[in-house]
Amino acid sequence: MRILQNILSISFFTFTAVAGAQAYAAASKEDYLRAPMPFGFQVVVSEVEGPVFADAKGHTLYVWPKRSLRAGTQGEDVGKPTCGNEVVRESSGTQSPYPGGFEMPELETRPACTQVWPPVYAPDDAKPVGKWSVLQRLDGRKQWAYERRALYTSNMDKEPGDVLGGTKLPGIGEGSAVRIPVGPESNVPAQFNVMVTMAGRLVTLRDNWSVYTYDGDGRNKSNCKDACLDEWSPVVAPFSSATVGEWTTFERSPGVLQWAFRGRPVYRHPTDLKLGSQDGADIKGWHNVYTQMTPSPPAGFTMKPTIVGMGLGDSKGMTIYRYICTDDGADQQSCDSPDHPQIYRFAVCGGGDPDRCVKTFPYLIAPAGAKTGNKMWGTMYIDPKTGKRATATTPGALNVWTLRERPIYTFAGYRGYGDQKSSDIKANGWGEGNAGHNGYMAIIYRDISENRDGNIARSGER
Repeated sequence: MRILQNILSISFFTFTAVAGAQAYAAASKEDYLRAPMPFGFQVVVSEVEGPVFADAKGHTLYVWPKRSLRAGTQGEDVGKPTCGNEVVRESSGTQSPYPGGFEMPELETRPACTQVWPPVYAPDDAKPVGKWSVLQRLDGRKQWAYERRALYTSNMDKEPGDVLGGTKLPGIGEGSAVRIPVGPESNVPAQFNVMVTMAGRLVTLRDNWSVYTYDGDGRNKSNCKDACLDEWSPVVAPFSSATVGEWTTFERSPGVLQWAFRGRPVYRHPTDLKLGSQDGADIKGWHNVYTQMTPSPPAGFTMKPTIVGMGLGDSKGMTIYRYICTDDGADQQSCDSPDHPQIYRFAVCGGGDPDRCVKTFPYLIAPAGAKTGNKMWGTMYIDPKTGKRATATTPGALNVWTLRERPIYTFAGYRGYGDQKSSDIKANGWGEGNAGHNGYMAIIYRDISENRDGNIARSGER
């Protein structure tokens, strides 16, 4: 209760208050390790997933790792592609409390697995190159693989840099066997790791402790000394370390090297409460390290503290939600886009009633002619009666904001139960399996910490 009461007393603030201090990374793209690849493939640096492998047309490549679900497993074993040409007609029952055997919705237009995720076929004379190999499909054709996992593109991706068929963002499809984009290794020293977050490509240590930079430092020069070192620990580099891409070292004291990223010395915050915590960014002048930032939300959106983290709100501060869905077919097709069957969403947001659904989870309406200039955020017309993509001339069509080509929503609620104030986040996890495979999740940019006095800290304050 103390945490909730403290959150209620905090005014919300804009996205720039969270990410603005990382402006040095906003226009930058993540560096990656160059490695041999077969002819016809390339690397494209995407806005959210960073560097990804793509085919000759720039279409992102994906794998489908096997995953244990609620009542079975789905996905592909290493070296064994199973995404086939037959239409899956019945549910599998592997991710649901319901048994398998139910007819899949919109069966007359349901595509086969390979129509949704076209295999990346290899020529008959293809040879392995580095981590790239060739597998034999069940239909006899050869397919490219990376680290022995079969490679696919997505029918949702239209342009280079699109990564709409899958993601590594946390919380997306946790109860499903989702597709994962594949890319080269990040060009960081062995001590570091890069992970996908809503805010950007976050740098951590290999053990997942966050790292930070300090506004008071000079270029390749640390001014964190004396009392500063009571709270911050320089990330020390082995004395034999050499420059790694955008990472350099400098001698902070005789015989002691410290890592710097783009000239900014890097530190750990030993009092972070847990792995992956970003508590140190709540201290004025200190910032998390990103190899690249994601595009900012559209103008007028707000960033606000909630009990589950720093969340995205509309112009009034009301929590914004995304819808997540993977169907229960053996091929685990996505069902969270307006181009997919809407029966699953109607079931969890309106008991099957589209009108009730729109009232419970209203679309976030975009101004006419709104532009974002990036792939992550956009707009589209939706027919609220069907939940499907529409045009400006469709009767009753709504122009709505989208995240990764999926509409976003607020939660008005049902029979008096809904978000009523900015701190409310009542629909987070609303749906089947806590929304792990069918439901609504709040859009969260980072965790949020308690400071030493037990109060929730705002970005840039202590």
